Amino acid sequence: MKVTLLMALTVDGKIARHPGQFIDWSGKADKKLFVRMTQKAGVLIMGSRTYDTIGHPLPGRKNIILTRNKTRQSDNENLIFTDRSPAAIIDELQADGYRQVILTGGSTINTLFARDHLIDEIVVTITPKIFGTGMGIFSEELDLSLKLKSVGKVDDELVILTYQVVAP
Repeated sequence: MKVTLLMALTVDGKIARHPGQFIDWSGKADKKLFVRMTQKAGVLIMGSRTYDTIGHPLPGRKNIILTRNKTRQSDNENLIFTDRSPAAIIDELQADGYRQVILTGGSTINTLFARDHLIDEIVVTITPKIFGTGMGIFSEELDLSLKLKSVGKVDDELVILTYQVVAP
């Protein structure tokens, strides 16, 4: 199972100004890339605050929402609220036949997966904006080694970097 962390960043490395900020600042090209990558994988994982900023399940793929709130439930087969560990979620997805999953934040969820060494690849898009302060990709100190796989442009403004996470 390949786990790809996919995040939009400002030039100063922020994913949002504050928890709950809707990601309306990254542009159309970034959104198209996000849709293409998440639909290709067929499943995405995010935290409840990230999900709440979107406000609905993303169509055409399984949405797994990590939450500690056991009252959150869904009747939609493509929307799953869970408090299971990252490893248990990955194991279950693999048993269900998924080969790739896109991890889409926020920083606390990214950290949970990184701490357990479950992220294989990190794809970041760099949007020409600066927030000055705000939230980073991770919520606590980590020590990850990365190997650059590719650098590209999505459009005239958006840069994409792809890194392989080097095993500890």
